[in-house]
Amino acid sequence: MNETLMDRILERDNLKEAWRRVKSNGGAPGVDGMPLEMFPGFVKEHWPQVRERIKAGTYVPLPVRRKGIPKPDGGVRNLGIPAVVDRVLQQAISQILTPIFDLTFSERSYGFRPGRSAHQAVRRACQDVKEGYAIAVDLDLLRFFFDEVNHDVLMERVARRVKDKVLLRLIGRYLRAGVDVGEGHIQPTVKGVPQGGPLSPLLSNIVLDDLDKELERRGHRFCRYADDEVILVRTVRAGERVMESVRRFLRKKLKLAVNEKKSRVARMSECGFLGFTVRRGKIQWTAKAEAEFKRKIRLITRRRRGVSMAQRFQELAQFMGGWMGYFRLSEHDRSLPELDDWIRRRLRACYWKHWRNVRTKVRELMKLGTKKRTAIQAAMSRKSYWRLSKTLATQTGLTNDWLKRQGLLSLKEMWVSFHYPSGTKVVTAFEATV
Repeated sequence: MNETLMDRILERDNLKEAWRRVKSNGGAPGVDGMPLEMFPGFVKEHWPQVRERIKAGTYVPLPVRRKGIPKPDGGVRNLGIPAVVDRVLQQAISQILTPIFDLTFSERSYGFRPGRSAHQAVRRACQDVKEGYAIAVDLDLLRFFFDEVNHDVLMERVARRVKDKVLLRLIGRYLRAGVDVGEGHIQPTVKGVPQGGPLSPLLSNIVLDDLDKELERRGHRFCRYADDEVILVRTVRAGERVMESVRRFLRKKLKLAVNEKKSRVARMSECGFLGFTVRRGKIQWTAKAEAEFKRKIRLITRRRRGVSMAQRFQELAQFMGGWMGYFRLSEHDRSLPELDDWIRRRLRACYWKHWRNVRTKVRELMKLGTKKRTAIQAAMSRKSYWRLSKTLATQTGLTNDWLKRQGLLSLKEMWVSFHYPSGTKVVTAFEATV
């Protein structure tokens, strides 16, 4: 089977599926400047030659284009954007190799695996906490894995199950393809895995599976999602011992290091795992996740943005729907009404500035049902937009129902629809305390 892996990768159906996934993910062009739209034309004209070079083992991937993504806590995360052709080939390789390697991966590894999700990882960690393993050894490997992983260590682990030398050579060339850091300057990649290519998640699982197996051998409770890992123990002293032993294992066996600034031993309620924490046996999103949510909302509802209100509602719906689609797993809902109210108030302030002059404000408020005297008093006021966003005039005109009809989603309603499906009685946090 291994001798024909490259043939399977280059099968028409596998390549078509790879192109479908790359196209659906979108993305910017690589160093060759080719956008996704031009790829079908390129294939018609050049694919036979590219295919022959791949099978002969002479194909050389293009360097990846570096793009810096600002991180919420400061700094920049460097992503590598492969050319479209290489993205499709990497995806095709991943589709064939994933079933081969996935069979041997740990049950406690959840990242980028078929039928597994971040929510499953968080639920597993919560169950471990309920069983008394409340101290977390919070490991952060992101920076050091993608920047520092040793190519020989990685390729040795790939070669354990892949014997096709042409395929191994191609994967090695992807690792050493180099990075375009700007102005045509190509920086060699003698170590690390470019973060951003379709093959990178599988390669990260292949390397870190050795750590999973070691933790399983020791009988530890742990959950890993790609490079984000938490080990759960009963006491702080045990956690410190585990942290030190894991450091040694990573350094000696995988030639990796732990990010000391972001790794620690603490109660799980004080740590974050995939944006969640566990407090009093319940899953909650972290304060950091909520702060990042509010930061994004502020950007969308910034009053100085020169966009229409319709566009604001569209951006809010897209962001809020996606955010709640992930964080709905939280069993904590007390802050949702307050967040909903805060978003509505920011939108009212946007409308207040959007209307600009006094006559427009009076006219629009009266059309929405505000009494004339109340509308005039508010429109003539010199108070700030934020102060005026919570007055009788704006509350009676820009009502909650009216904002909902404009397309504003409710975090609370989305959360309730997930936790209490149709036909189930909802008991609010307030009612539960009465």
